[in-house]
Amino acid sequence: MEFNQSETFSHWERWKDTLAKTISLAETAGMSEKTIDTIALRVGNILSARVDPENREQRLLQELWRVGDDHERAVLAKLIVNMLQTEVRH
Repeated sequence: MEFNQSETFSHWERWKDTLAKTISLAETAGMSEKTIDTIALRVGNILSARVDPENREQRLLQELWRVGDDHERAVLAKLIVNMLQTEVRH
């Protein structure tokens, strides 16, 4: 198995950048934090069920999502939103 770390990192960074921009647009549009968290939870459910992860980071998130209960998934979704919001602000 060949591993290209820079390519994997790039995909992960692009994925995070895309989601961060989406969250920023939602905030600009006036969506509440609760609404954004609810949407993040729904998107997480869809991604976990229907999308094959592109890299090891996304695969880890998918595995965590699948083993978690509803409360834990909500926490994970919130943590991801927080991570992306923090990156946008810095």
